[in-house]
Amino acid sequence: MDFSLNEMQAMLVDSIEKFVANDYDFETRQTYAGSEQGFSPEVWKTFAELGWTAIPFSEEDGGIGGTPLDLMVVMQQFGRGLVVEPYLANIILAGGVLRRAASDEQKESWLQPIIAGERQAALAFVEPQSRYDIADVALTATADGDHWVLNGKKGVVLNGGNADLLVVSARTAGDQTDAGGITLFAVAADADGITRKSYPTVDGHQAAEIEFKDVKVDGDALLGEIGQGLTVLDAVMGDAVLAVCAEAVGIMQVMTEKTIEYTKDRVQFGVPISSFQALQHRMVDMFTDCELSYSLLLWATMLASEGDEKADRAISSIKYQIGEIGRKVGQEAVQLHGGMGVSWELDIAHYFKRLTAIDQMFGNADWHLDKLAC
Repeated sequence: MDFSLNEMQAMLVDSIEKFVANDYDFETRQTYAGSEQGFSPEVWKTFAELGWTAIPFSEEDGGIGGTPLDLMVVMQQFGRGLVVEPYLANIILAGGVLRRAASDEQKESWLQPIIAGERQAALAFVEPQSRYDIADVALTATADGDHWVLNGKKGVVLNGGNADLLVVSARTAGDQTDAGGITLFAVAADADGITRKSYPTVDGHQAAEIEFKDVKVDGDALLGEIGQGLTVLDAVMGDAVLAVCAEAVGIMQVMTEKTIEYTKDRVQFGVPISSFQALQHRMVDMFTDCELSYSLLLWATMLASEGDEKADRAISSIKYQIGEIGRKVGQEAVQLHGGMGVSWELDIAHYFKRLTAIDQMFGNADWHLDKLAC
């Protein structure tokens, strides 16, 4: 089987590599992450102009009809560059719901401005009590004539503080943890009754806690069928897991490369520490772990692309792999860099923070292992 990149994927790798090398060095990234919005709106607009925001969407929706493999390539390169722009929140999470559940009119109003880089969006699906169970929804949506009234709280909403549009999961029927009765809504972030508390996350990204108090939305805010939102969310979560795993593979690769280069320059007892056999063994293990993770990522992404019934287990497998091996590679990189490996000024520490955050997103390693055991 041919695992080489096709022409489009090779072009994506080349364009993102050049962008990171020329316009997105570590110091620039830190400046963007430390800004009020937590990213650069100008850079985000550049993403749209280069067509990166259009990749996963069909041509009918204003996209370019890319495949999950194309998206994997993009996220892997974003991981290498430690990019903080909200691609995951806008394109994969909120955009993933809209492309699956929105009507043509809704896509024109909400999705196409997201693709064009003109609107920020966020998917609000996590609640304080839900942890990794996306079916645990206490936020309610009650019918009121031609309107719906939303009450409840959402937590750790990625890009929630910057979003113009909130895609919200709400319970319209059933008990709190029932699979049925979950409905999706598109809500203007500045609607009356919405309170947002934005904050930076440990990995340099942005999230928000959001409260809905008697928030009234029109009937056209409804996305898809009433009570059938969990099916859409499950599909989006599959995309999201693959995306962050691809990002993690890119991070692991660059941490390994930087560690090897550092040990060639670091001199101890009159020789580079890369000459010590014990350290060579550790770096070989790092490299092998990266290659194994990349292979598993390819397998899971290809199964997902084909709609294979084994895709869910493959996705949980790669998430477990990233959680366990990512921690190991990150710890080795930090230790082989010595005390400076945890310093704020060195990028290795920030790569490790992002790896740690990725392990906790959309189910950690233990959660996916339990899922595989069922």
